[in-house]
Amino acid sequence: MPTVLALETSCDESAAAVVRDNVVLSSEVASQVAEHAQFGGVVPELASRRHVEALPWLVERALQQA
Repeated sequence: MPTVLALETSCDESAAAVVRDNVVLSSEVASQVAEHAQFGGVVPELASRRHVEALPWLVERALQQA
């Protein structure tokens, strides 16, 4: 089976994982919950910028941990 790099973003979280043969080899998540709490909810512009900042290091860490 192939090795898969999985990426996911929700409104306030970014994640990267490496999976092979249905086994999760690594999984990294960056949450923005605390940052948005001060505004009483998710601020879309802020969330999108945080995804752009988080994904490169999440991917790097997931690949290193796999």
